[in-house]
Amino acid sequence: MNLRVDSSSLRRASSKLRTKMSPKKIVIKLGGSVLKSEEMLRSLCRDLIQLQSTGVYPIVVHGGGPAINEELTRRGMTWEFHNGLRVTPDPMMDVIEMVLCGKINRRLVRTLNGCGGKGIGFSGADGNLLQCVPEDSHLGRVGRIERVNTGLLDLLLNPDSAMIPVIAPIGIDSDGNAYNINADWVASKIAQALKVQRLIYITDQDGVLDSNGNVIQVLSDQDLERLIQDEVVQGGMLAKAQTILDAIHPSVGLIGTRGSRSHQFSKVRRVHVLNANYPQAILAATQNRSRVGTVCQL
Repeated sequence: MNLRVDSSSLRRASSKLRTKMSPKKIVIKLGGSVLKSEEMLRSLCRDLIQLQSTGVYPIVVHGGGPAINEELTRRGMTWEFHNGLRVTPDPMMDVIEMVLCGKINRRLVRTLNGCGGKGIGFSGADGNLLQCVPEDSHLGRVGRIERVNTGLLDLLLNPDSAMIPVIAPIGIDSDGNAYNINADWVASKIAQALKVQRLIYITDQDGVLDSNGNVIQVLSDQDLERLIQDEVVQGGMLAKAQTILDAIHPSVGLIGTRGSRSHQFSKVRRVHVLNANYPQAILAATQNRSRVGTVCQL
């Protein structure tokens, strides 16, 4: 009997086995502003499904600032921001959770499934995914992520289920209280916990801009730090820039599925900032078809 095995066939089989055992994952954060257009949302969902068909498993984190503002205004509630974070008293937390988990998350999942995908929606409170503590007593129910329990995501992210998780940025503390968490930070911390190599922020901006208003295509972490120090990066992009730096150089211990503290996190090697208006921006960035937006990399 001839038991010789062709080496190339063996390599292909081994590669398929590794992919099945440890699927390639990517975290994608959708900004609330890009969710206002139904046409744009459907286009993004089709891109996510196409990305998954290539063997890359997307995890979607969404924001919802504009929709929250609309609902608060409708209810006659005023709000303020402090260092880019929405001050969240208890009554406002109920509204924010309703909008993020009920309105936006459900809409995203319905659209994704309507485009032929298998989206499943939940918040960081489900499965104790995002365990947090208060960020600052003056901010009310704004949370800082202390632990990311990846067990629920590990169950969903496999070739057999083919699910696309859609996560609302709500955390939970040890007493079961809900917290409002900045979605950029949620995406960054989940990316660190899952040890992904690539994190993508989908926004309504072309990327990180220099002092002349031009898009910077490639940034190092030192470049980004200088832009922050020189106050070139401001407003909403400033908060995003801080989460990008944290993704590249993790600063907070995370707890994985076994509940044991580990300080050996995999740095996110590439973080993209892309404009949702660019056709198939996600696919262009992940497949290196063309250089779009800004990429910050080690």
